Order: sequence, then structure tokens, then C-alpha cells
Amino acid sequence: MTSTEPGIEIQKAIERFLETSQKPILCEPGEESLAITPENFVVDVRGKYAQLQAWDSKRNLVRRVSAIERQAPGKLVLKVTRFGKLQGTLELIDRRRAVRDNVPLRSARLGFREQFRLFLRRQFPSYKLAELTTEADLEHSLSPAYPRALLRQGASAWAAVGVAADAGHPDGVLTFGLIWLDYLRQREPSLAIHGLILYLPVGAQKTTCLRLLFLDPAAAQYSAFAYDEDGLEARIDLRDCGNLDTHLAPCRFSLRHPVAGLPGLETIERSDGELSYSLHGLDFRRKSRSQLVELSRLRSPEAVDRRNPLYLRNPEAWLESQVRAHIQEIDASLLAAPIYGQVPAFAAADRGVLDLLAIDTSGRLAVLELKASEDVHLPLQALDYWMRVLWHLERREFQAKNYFPGRQPRPEPPRLLLVSPALDFHSSNERVLRYFSLQIPVERLGVGLEWRKELKVMYRS
Repeated sequence: MTSTEPGIEIQKAIERFLETSQKPILCEPGEESLAITPENFVVDVRGKYAQLQAWDSKRNLVRRVSAIERQAPGKLVLKVTRFGKLQGTLELIDRRRAVRDNVPLRSARLGFREQFRLFLRRQFPSYKLAELTTEADLEHSLSPAYPRALLRQGASAWAAVGVAADAGHPDGVLTFGLIWLDYLRQREPSLAIHGLILYLPVGAQKTTCLRLLFLDPAAAQYSAFAYDEDGLEARIDLRDCGNLDTHLAPCRFSLRHPVAGLPGLETIERSDGELSYSLHGLDFRRKSRSQLVELSRLRSPEAVDRRNPLYLRNPEAWLESQVRAHIQEIDASLLAAPIYGQVPAFAAADRGVLDLLAIDTSGRLAVLELKASEDVHLPLQALDYWMRVLWHLERREFQAKNYFPGRQPRPEPPRLLLVSPALDFHSSNERVLRYFSLQIPVERLGVGLEWRKELKVMYRS
């Protein structure tokens, strides 16, 4: 084997890819994509490496390729060295195949990344775009779904994040934006990173802008822009974003009665006169005694078969039933009744989080957000519910609609209690909570792993 063979193999792999590609482009993290034609691309062998060169009217790119890192339909990932011995990756992508097969979501992300780049250059021409990426960073919980950037002007800087119009979960942008901001502040201690710039599609900006109103302005500054389908953006005035989609129905409290001899089973007498059962939070219609016994055996903390669908179904509802039954283990000042679930109502997708509203002995309201598994979005989802409780509290609607009869809710902002198994708080939750307004008294409560058997708070933070 000669020393030139690795370089020759790399060259052949690149040439084969280009021969079978209909619309090849070259993509490098942090740079604009570059369309490749036979007239603007050369690859040759330099010993055990291959060297490629590509150019257009704006730039000339030369990279030494040391290996083929990964091959996939429509994509070739190259391990490269820049001048200065900086290591990295470079991708060759067939855009025609990407569109036809609808496979590489990454290609769409790269396209939006370039739109994001243009936006930042238009709005912040005096700042240098020091970094722009859609690369995943699992160690720091940074999602590839949202392009992120660092803008610099001397020692002054801003973090920036954007969300594409066709993104599946546009409301997740603020979570990852705050994580990015916090990460940059730790990584770049010499920079004064003032805050976060957000780039949002028109029609999907409301939730994010409402959340921004409840973040601490002393911790960071925020600037939000909305863009239309033509790619034209305008700054959002957050003062115009204060109206909430929320509704507080008159109180219709359900009465719960434990069923003797079957732990975890309750009959629920609803305000409309209907009667149903709940077994560790799982609701169902009336059944025979023998059926109830069998269900109770399968959905039990002592169940032998923990893979049974009845045992696994809706763990948040099971956690809710435990919290309701042992509310004073969560906080000794909270009253055992009444405890309301899912009020107030608001237009939102399935959040995967259960909400409870309680009151303490002094009359202060407490919002409890329950999540039985790790969720990076828990803090901001909890904020969505908390801000609506505050809205109705400030308008004295809880008293007017007969909630907490015989008690007068105090006007102070409600407490916010995040309840989850101790090992299932996402590592980034605390980082996001750093940016909450100081008027929101937040407490994280981690319950023991065997919370189905015994609800026990292991730590409070």
C-alpha cells in the first residue's frame, strides 16, 4: 500500500458522489452554502489527503480532506482541516434528492439558516456574525431545529435564535434560546452578552412574546422580530402582546370518594351528576366489582408486570393522584381540599404536563406543575399556566366564580411548584429558570423514584 492511496480513495468517493448528484451544494457550519458545478470545483490528491477547492463570486474555499466521515443517500460528510490546523466537517448534499425524497431535514434547516443570516445582517449591520450554526450539541441541550448565532461588536455581544415557519414546535424556540444565551455567557466570559434576539414567523409569535413579558429584564434584554412568507421582518413591540387566551369557568368541583378495599380507586361525583371511577389517576366508566379488582391489580404500585399498558398509561395522571392524596408532603401549608385541576383553560396543544391549583393556610395560591419524565420545556410550559392564574387572580375572578369557597385568595403572585421524580428534571431546567422574573416564586420538588408506592420529597430547590 502506498502513502497516496487514502487520498486517491477520498478523491474517488467525492467524484462518485458528484457524478450521481443532480444539484450538489457544499455546506460548512457557520458559512453560506455554495452551489457546485464542474466550473467552480476541483479535487486533487495531496499524498494521504485530498484537497478540494470551490469558489463563487464572493469567496474561495480550500480544505484538506483527511477522511470520509459518513455516507448516506444524497449526502457525503467529509472530515476536513482548515488552514491553521482547525478540524471540522464539511458536507456535500444533493439538493434535488433531498427535496425529492423529503429525507434530510437538515437541508431545510440549512436553507432557513441562510435566511436567518440575511435577517441578522440587515437588522444588525454594525455587528460581526461571529458564529452561526444548526449543529446539534447534546451535551449542552442545544437543538439543531433552531439556528443560533453570536453577534459581536468588540466586547459587546448578543445571542440570537430563530425558528422556521414550518417548524413543528415553534414555541420551543425560547427554551433553546435561553439555553444558548446561558451557554454563551459561560463560554465567553470576556464578552458582555446583553441578551437574546429572536426571529419568529408571523402567526406563531404570540406564546413566545407572552413568555418574554415574565422574564427578568435585569438578567437579560430581549428583542423579537416577526417575519412573513416573503422573508421580510419587523420588530415586535412586546407591550402589545399582553392579551391572554384564557377562560375561567364557574367552579364545578368534583367530589372524590375512596373505594374501600381497593387502594388508589376513587369514585368521582361530578358537578353534572355523572359518576365515574379513577384508578391512580386513570378515569373510566363504571365496571363490575371483579373487573375493578383486576384493574386494581394491574395498575398498582405493587404490580408484577410493569410493562403492562395499564400500568404505564398516563404517568402524569398517576403522579397527580398521588399529589392530591399527599398534598401536605409536597408542602405542609397547602390545604388538602379543594384542589382544582386544569383551570383556567386556555387554547394550547397537548402540553404533556398536568396542572393543579391549590391554596395555602394563609390564602396564597399555589400552581403545581407535574411531569413524570424529563422535559426540557417544563419551566416555560409551567409559566404559561402560572401567568393565566395570575391574570384571573388580579381580576378577582376566583372569588367571583366560587373557587376556594369560604377563603379569600391573597393578591400576591401565586407560588409555582414544579414536581417531578428527582432524577427526571432535565439538566437545563435550572438554566432556564435563572431568567424568570423575580416576581415568580419558583420551587423545584424532586420526589423519590418509587413515587407510585410512596410520595416522598427528596429535595427542594
